[in-house]
Amino acid sequence: MELGRLEYLQALVTEFQVTDSSEAKEQVLANLANFAYDPGNYEYLRQLQVLDLFLDMLTEDNETLVEFAMGGLCNLCLDKTNKEYILEANGVEPIINCLSSSNEETVMSAVTTLMYLTTPQSRQQTTALPVVECMLRFSLSASRRLSNLATLFLEDYCTPLQVEEARNVSGHTAVGIPLPKD
Repeated sequence: MELGRLEYLQALVTEFQVTDSSEAKEQVLANLANFAYDPGNYEYLRQLQVLDLFLDMLTEDNETLVEFAMGGLCNLCLDKTNKEYILEANGVEPIINCLSSSNEETVMSAVTTLMYLTTPQSRQQTTALPVVECMLRFSLSASRRLSNLATLFLEDYCTPLQVEEARNVSGHTAVGIPLPKD
């Protein structure tokens, strides 16, 4: 039975790689992101290099692919091995870049993923000044979900000094980051 699962996931990865259809790629990536929710699939997904696939998709022009890839990473990063892999693969920067998406689901997954990826070693990167500024803006969002999540990020992952510094910064490096569409 377990071998069948690996073969099925391999077939999905292969289909993603060989298809030229945007719709098929979106469907396959959505399926892979859903399979990433099950810890029983983590080892298989690592073996099939799906973490790299998700990270690669974060820079695509197709917002749907970015959304599903970000969701997949969010599902995978609770696992310690996956978290370490994402951090070592310099995955924080493309995740931070997803905070500027106009797709609220992508932004929600990016914020949540940054929370999950925060460790004593990665905290400087996951709570960098532009990220904190962005969370301050998101905390004012009309979207209750985004506002609450950003507030939680500020309260649980940032120091009061970081929040104060972000409030007082003159450069406003996050000003160009638009709020997601409701």
